[in-house]
Amino acid sequence: MSNQAINPAPQPSGTAAQTSAPANEPRYFRRFTTGQMWMHVILFSTFLGLATTGLPLRFSESPWARLMAGAVGGFSAILAFHKFCALVMTVTFVVHVFEILKRGILRRDKSVFWGSTSMVANWKDAKDLFMHMRWFIGLGKKPEFERYAYWEKFDYWAVFWGMVVIGFSGYAMWFAPLFAHFLPGWALNAALVIHSEEGLLAILFIFMIHFVNTHLRPGSFPMDMVIFTGVESEHEFKVKRALEYERMAKEGKLESRLAPAPTKIGINLGRVVGFTAIAIGLTLLGLTISAYFY
Repeated sequence: MSNQAINPAPQPSGTAAQTSAPANEPRYFRRFTTGQMWMHVILFSTFLGLATTGLPLRFSESPWARLMAGAVGGFSAILAFHKFCALVMTVTFVVHVFEILKRGILRRDKSVFWGSTSMVANWKDAKDLFMHMRWFIGLGKKPEFERYAYWEKFDYWAVFWGMVVIGFSGYAMWFAPLFAHFLPGWALNAALVIHSEEGLLAILFIFMIHFVNTHLRPGSFPMDMVIFTGVESEHEFKVKRALEYERMAKEGKLESRLAPAPTKIGINLGRVVGFTAIAIGLTLLGLTISAYFY
């Protein structure tokens, strides 16, 4: 999930004088705050936890699912960890929504809901999608993007869809006696199907599309480190978000986004975490595909 926050450009952690690089060294600009990076870590960790526990429950007759259950103490233990990950993800999501409402409504920050730094889709995103499709087949010019590209916004709002559909159906099954007071019996049966199929769809989307768009595409391969370091080089900034770079340069705000270069420890740690997540995801994808041929 590289699409993590609806907030506008994060505030710098230090002054421009403190973060300016010498003329012969590349400059770095902050893209994500520490809070946004931690939120992404929690979200993708709990998502992997839900996927790792949900798939063996979904394909419980598969040999690998039985092997996994036997290794951790049975399917009941897998279900318990599945519920724990669901709770952590739900709390994280609620905190994020609260922050959005606080900034957008209480502080009356309109940029949260509209404008060049908002995650809300607009007409330009539709035009960018059309132009991108033409560019893919050699019929046009590649579009230039602002702070968030159309696919990043799609990924972001997909989380909201998943929390509503997958989350509600999951809690309906978890607390079935409570939900039975205001839902008919057929709705609880439908919740099982919806939770299972929508959860599987979310897993396939993340492992087959999000991973590719974020990390495996040209310009980012083998991994886009910005979500782990919070900063990107000036070259990356210009190439990936040319319109944002030009806008901030015209407004005289580039200096305010300057940040220290990422440390080797931070980069290596990000690589370990990122490649581990990708390896787990691709493994689960392979096991899921194999389950259909069992």
